[in-house]
Amino acid sequence: MADPFEVRMRFTSQLQHLNASVTSAQKAASYALKNREMDEDLHSCILEQLERNNMNNRANIMYFIEHLCDLALRENHPEFTRMVERDILRVIDAVAPSDGSGAANVKVVRKVLQALQQKKVLHADTVAELEECLKERDVTAAHPALAEGPMNGASGKSAMPFGGRFNGSVRLDKDQIIVRIEEDRERHKRLRESIWAVGGDDDAEFEKMWEDGSDIGEDDYLAAEEDAAERRQTVEYG
Repeated sequence: MADPFEVRMRFTSQLQHLNASVTSAQKAASYALKNREMDEDLHSCILEQLERNNMNNRANIMYFIEHLCDLALRENHPEFTRMVERDILRVIDAVAPSDGSGAANVKVVRKVLQALQQKKVLHADTVAELEECLKERDVTAAHPALAEGPMNGASGKSAMPFGGRFNGSVRLDKDQIIVRIEEDRERHKRLRESIWAVGGDDDAEFEKMWEDGSDIGEDDYLAAEEDAAERRQTVEYG
């Protein structure tokens, strides 16, 4: 059995160095499942890091929780998912605090909650109640780079220097905002790729095109008749 202190320290380091890449989240999730006999202790590490790190890291850990639950379900170790369900409100309070300092993370929380509901880690009623809480917290710009400040040329009393305070909490500094922009860009890139991804089977591609295509309407028939008439006219005068 691995040394508990060493496992805890290594897992904590992995959580602190999570980024927008799926690989980093999968690596940390695999390490947690590898040491599943310490699941309660590792779960406490997740909560501690959520409450100690900056908002960017908290968003990355929120995404990691989805990967952890997914792997735990596949490896038939529901203890991790049960603890997530039990402490989900504490997780949300850390990732998107009620003081408005984590408003940029509200969208992240919503995505992960929906994913956990689809995986049946959370009940639909629970997600609906949590969504009501999130509505009250989504009160500022959806992205830290859009908040008023020197970066977007805002002026006046509402403008605030990086590292200033917002509703009693320390705001993201310039470096954190740049990192967040890059990580969000990377996630959006992967999302676009996953939307277009299909299996190697030609039938899968055909089914996707069939589902994405709209139903044939009267306008489509008229357009086809016009095209056919133009082709006949071209042949006659060709």
